[in-house]
Amino acid sequence: MERGELDVDLAEEIRSRALGDGFMKIVQTVRRNGKTFRISMRPVEIGGERRFQAEMVDDGRTQVKNFDANGAAEGIEEIIAQKGARDLHLITAKGDLHVRVTRKGHVMATRSAEMDRVAKVQPHDRVKKTPLTSFDSAALLRVTGLADGEGRVRASMRGKYDQVNEFLKVVEDVVKNGGGAVEATGGTPDGKVFTVVDCGCGKAYLTFALYFFLTQALKFHDVRIVGVDRREDVIGSAKKMAEQLDVAESVRFVQSDLSGFDLSAVQFPSGSPSRADMTISLHACDTATDEALAKGVEWKSRFIISAPCCQHELQKTLGQTGADVAAFAGVLRHGILRERLCDMLTDAFRAMILRILGFKTQVVEFVSPDATARNILLRAEFGVKPGQGGAVSDYLNLRDYWRVTPWLETRLGEMLEKHLTRYR
Repeated sequence: MERGELDVDLAEEIRSRALGDGFMKIVQTVRRNGKTFRISMRPVEIGGERRFQAEMVDDGRTQVKNFDANGAAEGIEEIIAQKGARDLHLITAKGDLHVRVTRKGHVMATRSAEMDRVAKVQPHDRVKKTPLTSFDSAALLRVTGLADGEGRVRASMRGKYDQVNEFLKVVEDVVKNGGGAVEATGGTPDGKVFTVVDCGCGKAYLTFALYFFLTQALKFHDVRIVGVDRREDVIGSAKKMAEQLDVAESVRFVQSDLSGFDLSAVQFPSGSPSRADMTISLHACDTATDEALAKGVEWKSRFIISAPCCQHELQKTLGQTGADVAAFAGVLRHGILRERLCDMLTDAFRAMILRILGFKTQVVEFVSPDATARNILLRAEFGVKPGQGGAVSDYLNLRDYWRVTPWLETRLGEMLEKHLTRYR
């Protein structure tokens, strides 16, 4: 028997429990070359017939297939035959089985106490309640390419579909449950237009989804959204989609570097906006996230929601000077650890700067790591006193310990200076 291979008895136990009565779900995660491959299988009901649905996630790409009993049996054999470090979790009505194979090939199996659960087979065609199923999103999904011509979400776009759904959940929470919540029937408490800017909109999946979610699901009566991106091709494509969806008067797209973008120059039938009620960005790269945050502050946005992407600016200077950080030498010499530390510090600095400038700020995970490794989100709402001593002190202590100047501090230097100098 090869190292890491399951013995005959354990393999037969998995086979019999997965293909017998009471089977509920099997999930196996394989770790290889620093990445993970995850496969799961569960019974479903399709057209009144019992089938088996397998979902495979490999390096962020998701594929879903449905099998009959013979196909499911073949799938179980493939799961059993997998090599390398892995975790297998088998759930049945009578109890659970967990198998772990270590990197050295040691196989460890644990079993739960005997149970008496009911194994219910859920219909495959049930509608899961999500923001994008809370209104008729069929045309939106087809036009943006998230779904195929028959309205089914494309397997290759499942990760993006999940990201958009989770982002919309955050939007719903902040506008409904934030301090002085926005009135869903009026757009804003005084009935004025609700303006959103999507910074680095890319292919505009989120831009369009947010517009329809606000107007159709949350019943905002007057919404205008501006998508900004520096790439000519994606802006041209987004404008065509706006025409196809018949929202070109309310959803505008501008080709521009974010740093040079002038919101007041964008023309709508109701006029040009002077401020943005909400500023959003989904995976704007490196300092583009900082620029989006800075613009949100300058536009006097009430809400800023940003999911950062890659962050390289801090890596250039972190740990280069100062005896204070000598204890971190063992972390900083490893590229991946240095990168993760810089990511964490960068987002901490961003959150603290927003707090100093009067925003109640939270740093949260907004989507499963299976959908994207970049799953951190900053959600901020203006409404606390700027320049509070505790917030400034926390920021200066962390910044000066590492002896760095975050890019966002440089970008918002004039606004921050009066608060920072008071405590130096």
